[in-house]
Order: sequence, then structure tokens, then C-alpha cells
Amino acid sequence: MSETTAPKAVEGTLGFLDERLGSTTFFKRNVKKVFPDHWSFMLGEIALYSFVILLLTGTFLTLWFKPSMLEVVYEGSYTKLNGVKMSEAYASTLHISFDVRGGLLMRQIHHWAAILFMASIIAHMLRVFFTGAYRKPRELNWLIGIGMFTLGMLEGLFGYSLPDDLLSGTGLRITQGVAEAIPLVGTYVYMFLFGGEFPGQDIVPRLFTLHVLLIPGIILGLVTAHMMIMWHQKHTAMPTQKQTEDQVYGYPFYPVFMAKTGAYFLFTFGVLALLGAFAQINPIWLFGPYDPGAISSASQPDWYMGVLEGSLRLMPNWEITAVGHTLSLNVLIPALVPLGIVFGGAAAWPFLEQWVTGDKRLHNVNDRPRNAPVRTGIGMAAVTFYGLLWVAGANDVVAERFHVSLFATTWFFRVAIFVGPVLAYIITKRMCLGLQRSDAATIDHGVESGIIMMSPDGRYSERHEPARPEERHVILSKENARAERPAVDANGVPAPGSKGPVGHLRSRLNQAWNFDDVPIEDNGHDHGHDEVEGGKETKQISH
Repeated sequence: MSETTAPKAVEGTLGFLDERLGSTTFFKRNVKKVFPDHWSFMLGEIALYSFVILLLTGTFLTLWFKPSMLEVVYEGSYTKLNGVKMSEAYASTLHISFDVRGGLLMRQIHHWAAILFMASIIAHMLRVFFTGAYRKPRELNWLIGIGMFTLGMLEGLFGYSLPDDLLSGTGLRITQGVAEAIPLVGTYVYMFLFGGEFPGQDIVPRLFTLHVLLIPGIILGLVTAHMMIMWHQKHTAMPTQKQTEDQVYGYPFYPVFMAKTGAYFLFTFGVLALLGAFAQINPIWLFGPYDPGAISSASQPDWYMGVLEGSLRLMPNWEITAVGHTLSLNVLIPALVPLGIVFGGAAAWPFLEQWVTGDKRLHNVNDRPRNAPVRTGIGMAAVTFYGLLWVAGANDVVAERFHVSLFATTWFFRVAIFVGPVLAYIITKRMCLGLQRSDAATIDHGVESGIIMMSPDGRYSERHEPARPEERHVILSKENARAERPAVDANGVPAPGSKGPVGHLRSRLNQAWNFDDVPIEDNGHDHGHDEVEGGKETKQISH
């Protein structure tokens, strides 16, 4: 490990803390911690910034929101609803929007931050998946990420249900139906949550407690654990000429990374403030208070709940009635199966991949997506499945905009959610293999130079030049398929784990994983030269 002294700007602070806490060694060691520099790492930071903004704006809104279903008559600044009976929750939300200084801005920043939080989490998880950054030793952080996204969905559902407007009340009605569809305990779950017949007097106060205390506390704990594990294990890095499995190359935490992350937080806050000021979202005064007899068309939940909305709209009206009881598959399957496939599969994937490939090594350098075609193809299949269900959640809008029948639109999506992921897998895998062949050609024959040469016999050809050293290093970072361990040793003794149906299944999956792999070998003819990056303040530190 290279030794450097702590910056002078923090020496006084470190001395102050050491005299009282004896922690100088810890701070000196961590103030020099190196972070790799790549744009995709920004995705996780945006999720963190959005969560901080959610906490700040949510605290502001809590000061004026009244989580009560008590019926009142509205007499406020929004005159179009004067004299209308509504819950205190809805009336207080109108009060925040029209009477509290900065209230509407805070409401909208809060809502946009929630959307950005979920979007950045899923974008960050896709980056982690496609680059293989979840592999050993980072499986636990991968599971934490899935848990945060799942809790974020619940937090969003509870949050936009609090105002008790027509749109959120419709969503709560669906939630009630899903709860009642749970076999055996559904009625108890529904009564426990709502405290009586829908909508009851207890649902908003209970959602308020869950929304501002329980779930944020759990997410905060998961974020803390996620950061601590990442700090201990160090960041993964993209394959570069200077990055190895045993060395981190990038910027030191202080002062470069600290200054950059502070600026990015302000950028994120600025974008959300602009959205809150100029892009209207969730105008509850246009929806009116919740009325079970009122119906609205083209109503949509926030985007991250669209997959559940879509699966509910596509599911046929299947019910099973036996022994005096009805099992509502038309509600139960859409609520549990799609997310179970996506998130259950994502949670099991790191361990399944390790079992199939037999790769139990530590990985600190990421893969290029093209170099893991099976993983990338399965990832794109999951994205396609999720995306089609998301679009299907607006099948009425799609039918109206494109002037096709709702019946035809529904059946299109019913077929597409089965055919689309298969096509996405096949196409993505073929693209990855094509890119691998292009990389192999670059290593074997070089890159086009744009220089045309004429041979003595009058033929024209383009001269190829060796790839740049950095490009060669990135291409050669691909690991060629490793031969599967023999099923028996020299004495004919079966290898552990190779016997039985499970062993045969693993062998078949291993063959499928490595099938069509394009080997890329270094031909040893590197005519390039090492390039030194100028003007970039960096530091290297060994693990």
C-alpha cells in the first residue's frame, strides 16, 4: 500500500478527534480511500441523493399533513371545492398545496424525488447485473438492493395513498382486493390493515405511520448497511489498463471524490427543484376526494407500480370455487407471480450462476455485458417482461391513442409477455456473440486505418493498425470459457456434485452457459505504446 500523509486541511480535525476518540488511524486510512471513476457509478449516488431529499421534503410535509379520515367541509383557497365534504387528510393536502408557503413546491419535489429514487435504483441494479458486479463477495449487497427496491414500491404506494383523493382511493381499493384474495388469511389481513369495512377510519393513520416511520427507518438501515459493506469491500471497477483484481485505481475520497459528490448532490437537488417548480405532478385538486361511486378513465399509478397494474389488466377472470370458498386467481396471480419471477429470480441469480459456472473466485473487475451473453440475454428478457407489463398497465390509453380496440390491445400484450422475453434473449445473445467476434477480429487483425494501399498487381486494400493499448486491454479482459470439470477422475470415481439428476442438470446448464463462446487470445503482437493520462489527479492504492 502506498503511504501518503493526510491533507493539511484535515490534520486539525483529525487531531481533535484523536484526542477524544482515539480514531486518527481510522480517519487517516479512510480519507485516502480511492474510488474508481466511471459514469455508471453515478446511478447509485443519485439514488442516495434522492433518498436524502425525500427525507428532507417529507419532514416539511409532515408538519402540516393531518392523517385523519374524519369528515370535514372544505373552506379554503381552492374555491372550486368549497362546501365539499372530504377527509381531513385530503383537506390538509389542499391546505399544503394552496395555503402553506412553498407547500406545493415541496409536495412536487417530494413526488419527483420518489420517482427518481426508484428509477435510479433500478438503473443501478441493471448496471450491477449486466456487468456482473453482484458476484462474490458482493452477493449480500445485491440482496440489499432488491430489498430496498421492494420497500420503495411499498413506500411509494403508501405515500400517494395518503391524500385520500380519487386516484389514490382507487389504488387502495385494488390493495384491498389483493389482500382479500390471499388464501385462508386474506380477510384477516384486510381487516388488520383497514381496521374495518373499506375504507374505514384507520387506513390513512396506519399508512402514515408506515410511510413516515417504519419503512423509511428500514430503508435507512439498509442504505447504511449497503454503504458500509461497499466501503469495506471496495468498489468494483470497469476493466481499464491500470485496474486489476488486486488494485483500485481512481480518485481519493478527499478532496476529489468529496467535492464531486457534493456537487452532484446539488445538481440532483437542482433538477428536482426545477421539476417541482415547472412540471406538475399528482394534481389532487383536479381529482377530487375519494368517492367509491366515482370512476375515472386513464388513471395510472406511478411508473414503478405499472407492472402490477398491467398484470392485473391482462389476467383473465379465473376463479376457483370449492367447499364454499372462492380462490380469486384473477387477483392473486397478478399480485404475486410477475414480481415473484423478476425479483425472486434476481435474488437467486448470483448463487445460481455460481453453481452453474463453478466460479467461486473473488471478482473486483466487472465484465463487459457482451462477454457474458447468457447473463445479458436473460437480463434483457427480464427487462422486456417488466416493460411489457408496464405498458400494459396503460392498455386503455394505448387503445385510445392508436385507435385500436381494447380487446385487441389486451390480447396483444397477453401474447407479447410470453413471446417478447424469448425473442429478447435470442436477439441479445446473438448481438453479444457478434460483438465478441468483432473484438476477436480487432485483436487478430487490428483496426481500420483509413489508408488505402495498392499492391504491385493493382489490387487495393486498406491497411490495418494495432489497436490502442487501452482498447486491447479492455478487449482482452474477457475470460474465455473454461473447460468443465470431468465427471469422473482418472480412477473412474465420480466427481462431487456430478451424480444424480441435479448433477446432470448442472452439467447441461454449464454447457449452455459456455456454448458459442468466442475465444479471444492475445496474439502477442502489440505495436502500441503505453499512454500516460495528462492533467488527471489520481492515486493508486492496493487492496
